[in-house]
Amino acid sequence: MGDMELRDYIRVARKRWWMVVTAVAVALALGTLLTVQAVPQYATSVTFFVTTPSAGVSDAYQGGLFSQERVKSYSTLLSGDRIAQLVAGSPGIDLDATEVRARISAQAVPETVLLQATVTDSSKDRSRLIAAAMAERFKTLVESLETPPGKKVSSVKVEVVAGPETADTPVSPRPLRNLALAAVLGLIVGAAAAVLREVLDTTVKTAEALQELASAPVLAGVPFDNDAKGGPMTLTGGGHSARAEALRQLRTNLQYVDVDRPVKTLVVTSAVPGEGKSSTACGVAMLFAEAGQRVLIVDADLRRPRIADYLGLEGAAGLTTVLAGKASVDDVLQRYGNHLWVLPSGFLPPNPSELLGSQHMATLMDELREVFDTIIIDCPPLLPVTDAAVVAARADGALLLARSRRTTSAQVTGAVKALKSVDARLLGCVLNMVAAKGPDAYYYYDEYSVKGHSAGRRASGRREPIGVVPDVMAARDAPAADVVSAPPVGSVR
Repeated sequence: MGDMELRDYIRVARKRWWMVVTAVAVALALGTLLTVQAVPQYATSVTFFVTTPSAGVSDAYQGGLFSQERVKSYSTLLSGDRIAQLVAGSPGIDLDATEVRARISAQAVPETVLLQATVTDSSKDRSRLIAAAMAERFKTLVESLETPPGKKVSSVKVEVVAGPETADTPVSPRPLRNLALAAVLGLIVGAAAAVLREVLDTTVKTAEALQELASAPVLAGVPFDNDAKGGPMTLTGGGHSARAEALRQLRTNLQYVDVDRPVKTLVVTSAVPGEGKSSTACGVAMLFAEAGQRVLIVDADLRRPRIADYLGLEGAAGLTTVLAGKASVDDVLQRYGNHLWVLPSGFLPPNPSELLGSQHMATLMDELREVFDTIIIDCPPLLPVTDAAVVAARADGALLLARSRRTTSAQVTGAVKALKSVDARLLGCVLNMVAAKGPDAYYYYDEYSVKGHSAGRRASGRREPIGVVPDVMAARDAPAADVVSAPPVGSVR
């Protein structure tokens, strides 16, 4: 966010519009409250004309210049203690000198010999009374100060040429001006707060940022789908939702992420809980099965298993049952549709990390590799426990999920560090639960649309979901018509 462009600011304003609206509403409320509680102030103005007696044109010119210079000093005299003391002593004022001085302001009109004074008070009558007393006392005081010693005539003459004139309406408060200023101030504060929050937000927002943090390619961006939380979506056949298409892109990219080292056992994990790894693992497994491969899902999350519940299967017996020697794979393996089998977690052991890192687990995975084309292993998050790192070290590769605008940069780097510490192979990342609507969705689609479709979307003006797989790839990966029989797992112990 250090180099934000105009488009970024617009996106932030669209996303956090409520902050701007709230700030404006609060500012208007405060402005209204202060306006209502403010005591009305009335102003009375007086204009003085300062001259110097002269005998000729030359003397008049010199006198004018002299008067202009003197007027600047008289403005200070008008708002000074001397006048305030004289006015405070006038009958009917009932204010001390300090209070009178606070109510008087004066300024010289530039390039003229005019002097304007204003008296502001909460009482219209007292404002006029103070102004009248001030005008009288000021004229007398100036002529007294400007009378040379030994003479009776002042060298300066002060005349009141306008006023005292009191405005009928208060000069403050001004409701329209106050509310307009409050709205502008609220708009500025709200916009600044929205931008600041965006700048200070360290969560992963884009595929580009995730790729830079993980130093690994982002294989797909999967849109958020509320229906995916409760159970598996219809990803095969007629499943053409944005999430299904994104998972198809992920499946395709996994097949070609490294053609020299094909992936057969894939660990699906994340940095922290709640990033959708279990549902993503199930979705990808279904799509691999859709392509005709024999696929096995292994629930290796022995702390909070989700696969069995997510697919609606029995999970009491499974991986831990086999590792403990209490059952064979034949006894616990469950069929789920065509080409797909599930190995649930089984009972929760007291030592998950040791169990997953045991030689028995390694032997079991080697035997399963001989039976299935693809094995997808759902593992716990990397940061809370070491289970996923232990399994990933023995798998062909790991897939790291990060939840859009929820997973922080520190969590991603910590997860990658955990994988590197055991020399696990990080195949790539998935930016999960990307906003399907709103400013963030538009920003993501616009920046990271699939190659070959960007130009079409811009030309047509239509917005397509993330990761639309080209038609030729979809045709090639169409599900096989026949139903395969169960793999020969009877030999696996």
